[in-house]
Amino acid sequence: MEMAEFIESRRPRWEQLERLLDASELRGLRGLSLEEARSLGKLYRAVSSDLLWVRARSGSADVSAYLNDLVGRAYALTYPGRRPRFADVWAFVSRGFPALLHHEWRMYAAALLLFLAGLGFGYLGMLVDPDAAHFLVPAEHLDLDPVKRAATEASGEGMTTGQQAMFSSYLFTHNIQVAFLAFALGVTLGLGTAVMLFVNGLFLGALAQVYAAKGLAGWFWAWILPHGIPEITAICIAGAAGLVISRGLVAPKGLPRGQALRKESVTAVKLLFGTLALFVLAGCIEGTVSQIHPPKLSVAFKVTFALVVGAGVYAYLLSDWLRGAREKSRALDAAPAP
Repeated sequence: MEMAEFIESRRPRWEQLERLLDASELRGLRGLSLEEARSLGKLYRAVSSDLLWVRARSGSADVSAYLNDLVGRAYALTYPGRRPRFADVWAFVSRGFPALLHHEWRMYAAALLLFLAGLGFGYLGMLVDPDAAHFLVPAEHLDLDPVKRAATEASGEGMTTGQQAMFSSYLFTHNIQVAFLAFALGVTLGLGTAVMLFVNGLFLGALAQVYAAKGLAGWFWAWILPHGIPEITAICIAGAAGLVISRGLVAPKGLPRGQALRKESVTAVKLLFGTLALFVLAGCIEGTVSQIHPPKLSVAFKVTFALVVGAGVYAYLLSDWLRGAREKSRALDAAPAP
């Protein structure tokens, strides 16, 4: 059959499918009659075959694009997928994520140790050689004198409320970018993720020593810890997600690497998704409490606040482990005595 003859003979059903699609997209599938709904299914299959026929014969690009559009629209209506419900999201956030982190605790521990190793290296590096500041201290803090900064904040000449809001928004975006990068670098067999975690810890450790050298260690940790506990935890979880991806490449457990990578990627994406609540919490604190310095908020108050926040964060993250420990204890108590 020639292309022109094929188009002429099939055009009526293409137009019929297009009319049904227009109607169903306007009123929804429930707006179609039973006969129209059946016709939609039949025409979808028939036009899919027509599209394959045209492509196999390298037919007109316009005809191919037109049929591809019809088939795509019909597929979207026929197989719309299952929309996530709030109950499903809440179930994951409240129980699924802590359970997943419990299962992947070794990867989280490895990510946290890499971060802490960087922090220790940065602190000791600045302690041994203060001239290494150009290599270890974040660029935006190189020319900032801690003593002058503390004095400026104490005098009330620090950031305004509007500036704090803008700063909070910037930090929230930046920290999520860091987390996504630590996650994505898992495809480098985990080396990029490890470097990312170590370097972020290194910068923090070096900066901590700069403030400690000026006698402002308490001021520094009162600034960092309120938001730092949920923020660093979230970054390390994102790093753990990157290490999970690398596990699929390095140790596929007898599976083809592509299949192992796809399997591990599902777990990794869930871990990354679970960090969003922690980043929201850290961003809110970082733009408010963390930026209110002594004498408005004392060092003792801010450190206590940080410990309370940290306790809440880890009570949530360890809830699956704690739940399992309680159930095990109940089972032992209920067991008959020998």
